[in-house]
Amino acid sequence: MNKRNLLLLKILLFLFALNSLSLCLYFISHSRTLTPSQTDTQARHSLSLNRLPLTDQNRHPYRYSKPWPILPSYLPWSQTTQVPFRSCEAYFGNGFTNRVDLLKPKKDLTLNRMGWFKCWFSETLRSSVCEGGGLRMDPGKIKMSRGGEILEEVIGRREEEELPEFQTGAFQIDGGDGISGEDQRLVTQEFLDEYVPHGEIEKHTMRELIGSVRIVPTTELQCNEWIEEPTLLVTRFEYANLFHTFTDWYSAYVASRVTGLPNRPHLVFVDGHCRASLEETWKALFSSLRYAKNFSGPVCFRHLILSPLGYETPLFKGLIEDINCHGASAPDLWQHPDDQKTARLSEFGEMIKAAFGFPVHRHRIEKPASGHNVLFVRREDYLAHPRHHGKVESRLSNEQEVFDALKSWASNHKECKINLVNGLFAHMSMKEQVQAIQDASVIIGAHGAGLTHMVSAMPKTVILEIISSQYRRPHFALIARWKGLEYHAINLEGSFASPPVVIDKLNNIMRSLGC
Repeated sequence: MNKRNLLLLKILLFLFALNSLSLCLYFISHSRTLTPSQTDTQARHSLSLNRLPLTDQNRHPYRYSKPWPILPSYLPWSQTTQVPFRSCEAYFGNGFTNRVDLLKPKKDLTLNRMGWFKCWFSETLRSSVCEGGGLRMDPGKIKMSRGGEILEEVIGRREEEELPEFQTGAFQIDGGDGISGEDQRLVTQEFLDEYVPHGEIEKHTMRELIGSVRIVPTTELQCNEWIEEPTLLVTRFEYANLFHTFTDWYSAYVASRVTGLPNRPHLVFVDGHCRASLEETWKALFSSLRYAKNFSGPVCFRHLILSPLGYETPLFKGLIEDINCHGASAPDLWQHPDDQKTARLSEFGEMIKAAFGFPVHRHRIEKPASGHNVLFVRREDYLAHPRHHGKVESRLSNEQEVFDALKSWASNHKECKINLVNGLFAHMSMKEQVQAIQDASVIIGAHGAGLTHMVSAMPKTVILEIISSQYRRPHFALIARWKGLEYHAINLEGSFASPPVVIDKLNNIMRSLGC
């Protein structure tokens, strides 16, 4: 017995040591060597406190920044120029490799300048993640509605009123004591055309914001408050649509990782949209949320990050160009790198789940004693934004009939227990929606933005999309492929689906799941 106990003790000690080593390696990969961006930022932060016209009264540090969660699908976001053009990593991850310094920090402290600005350009996405410090925003010189109002208070407000127009002086950057007070732009038109091109975007607010920045002497950089923590500026367009908001979430997440932020940034909306239910996820993902117009006066930022527009993400660009990528697990890609595979969407899906406090270390749906969940994502009438009439477009004209037939089928299924979940997303909180997605063995629904939630689905979840003849668009087939999910489609001649056809397709899927 003594020998056996000794052997067990050795095994336990070995397992403990192995686990400790794994954790060390994980944290080493997550806390990579500081990039020039991080080094410059930290140096400026430590040196500039005694050089800026600040007081304890007007300095306004955010008290808490949320840490990054540990994600099973995380892969390092190290800056490297070795990312192949149009590879999966160039599309979905660290393709922002071309660094352009527009305003470098002065190493000679006697020049008393803390302003700096740089952009990271992606040849593949044709967009940039930009960041800077010593920047001042004057909300009074940004022409747009206030934002954050209750929807019912602003019914009928035009979209043009909600999107920003930057007047002279809306953004300024500290150019030091040696610069003249004359109007001096941070960037040229040639720079914008090369590194922040319009592309197919009619109103490119990030481009307009960068173009509005003026370099001013330190003495002119007067602020009501200073924000010390890294802050992300985001302009949303189709802010009430889940698919388009996913593109914004993803872009903001990528910008945060590309710039090597040690914690999740704070967030400022540079738009005048009213409050929407999707803000629940914005608040969960990031450290705090404010609207630009909610500041009482000019505000200065120690470290500001400008997120690319959602239209410039692979989620949107995949609709107009071929992105030949397939989902894979992070451990497989770590051991066997492949330019045609990605784990980034899985990483982002885990980020969303972790933000809401859900476990992220489950790699498969465990068949519970209560049976398999089949989530039917419904399309419901609801008031989405001030210009919305409250009625959704019908993508499945007999949706209720299909749902009722599936409910009867599930209740009479003999091989195993099936729970048909009524996915009334328009009347569920975002946290409830994410939970329904992660608990589903099968997700079924008509073509619609709600299916974008599959980004947070488990690896073995099966997707069944019902597609009417008027909406044959690849949104969700692509996301499923990039995520590595099994995907099936029922293509309709019109908008009417035969319940027996849907049931037969679902029966085949359940058999493949051993049910």
